[in-house]
Amino acid sequence: MVARAYTVAFEGVEARPVEVQCALSAGLPGFTIVGLPDKAVSEARERVKAALAAMAVALPSKKVTINLSPADLPKEGSHFDLPIALALLAAVGALPADEIEQTISLGELSLDGSLVAVNGALPAALAAAEADRALIVPRACGPEAAWVGATRVLAAPDLGAVIRHFTGQKVLDPAEPGEVTGPDATRDLADVKGQERAKRALEIAAAGRHHLLMVGAPGSGKSMLAARLPSILPPLSPAEALETSMIHSLAGLISEGGISRARPFRAPHHTASMAAIVGGGRGAKPGEISLAHNGVLFLDEFPEFPRPVLETLRQPIETGEVMVARANAHVHYPCRFLLVAAANPCKCGHLADVNRSCSRAPACGEDYLGRISGPLLDRFDLRLDVPPVAFSDLDLPAPAEGSRAVAERVARARAVQAARYEGTRARVNADAEGAVLEAVATPDAEGRDMLVKAAERFGLSARGYHRVLRVARTIADLAGEERILKPHLAEALSYRIAKSLVVA
Repeated sequence: MVARAYTVAFEGVEARPVEVQCALSAGLPGFTIVGLPDKAVSEARERVKAALAAMAVALPSKKVTINLSPADLPKEGSHFDLPIALALLAAVGALPADEIEQTISLGELSLDGSLVAVNGALPAALAAAEADRALIVPRACGPEAAWVGATRVLAAPDLGAVIRHFTGQKVLDPAEPGEVTGPDATRDLADVKGQERAKRALEIAAAGRHHLLMVGAPGSGKSMLAARLPSILPPLSPAEALETSMIHSLAGLISEGGISRARPFRAPHHTASMAAIVGGGRGAKPGEISLAHNGVLFLDEFPEFPRPVLETLRQPIETGEVMVARANAHVHYPCRFLLVAAANPCKCGHLADVNRSCSRAPACGEDYLGRISGPLLDRFDLRLDVPPVAFSDLDLPAPAEGSRAVAERVARARAVQAARYEGTRARVNADAEGAVLEAVATPDAEGRDMLVKAAERFGLSARGYHRVLRVARTIADLAGEERILKPHLAEALSYRIAKSLVVA
């Protein structure tokens, strides 16, 4: 007799169904797991045997063979413990095999039989809903998996509770979704004194999801400004929250089963590796660009990042997704993020101050910012010089306008864009391209003439030309204008040309 249980294996954010087959046969007692298991799955036999022994369940004196089908799909992670245990219990007749086959399960077993939380409960719940099966997870994963809502989620504290559920002794109650957490309101734009032009650039970036590069001396407020960008972004829509939470579920970043409506803000250190930024490593896990999906990726000390790491950002910025290709895995992850980068003008940071700059100025500035390649620099819609704040400005009262007022304007602009691009692949102005961009971002005759002259004067690339139009469209949305006018284009062009950067 072959008993079957069902679970999932993860390929990116996709949960692939896996059939766990258990066969008992005559021969020397043994416990074998086949079907491309990794080390964690192979060690499941010891955890399962110890957990069953703790439940006073004795294994038969037969050869136990566990097959994970499809056999050519790599199986990774400790979440295979529970389905293996259920298939084994069904094979020995301790649990009804037909009911086991109607569920998908995942969970790691402790030696005493308790269930330990695992990653990926949210994608597993989606897979269970598609397969029209119930889902059994550890109690700690229940609030997370219950957010899908399209399938029955049962959260069990231990293996004994699962056994009692299937034998009818005590049925498990359906899990309830976790708490919804909102944005962190502790950081406000009102904390920033001065830097009005930088605040305006943040507003434009937030409204149209335009990439922003800030260049300025140390202490001018670049990091402070970037940290307050989430405070003016609109909360995630339900669909966006589910997209983002699926990635965070795979990375184990969802705490207590709560789904956050706040947009992600990821700020990796400049020593991060390519696998950490783009994704990869064991199991081709998501990188920082995917963890920042629908949110902000802030790269401080931008030129200090290794050149190969920076160059890998070029394709994800354009496509909104990344394929992590390894010898044994080709995994797609979404990565539609708002890139904010900050850099000093040179190695010492005081290029513009003749009294403090080094002896190599201005060549040191050219060498330092030259680490950012032209093609990558061309992908920044907004380029901004951030001058130091005068000491006299620090004594001024706090600005009258804080994050709440700016966030309201951003939300209105985003709502206009959502209605405009309904039925298309674009979500915000930064996504518009081709005929869609031409239809929504056609300037008046005066504005087009100015844009053509500026393109010739500053040598704008075709990409740069279209990015100016997208930024101008966002500026017009913030102003409540249906057409792009000359002042909108003039402001968009002013952000395209920073004194510290020479590439148009």
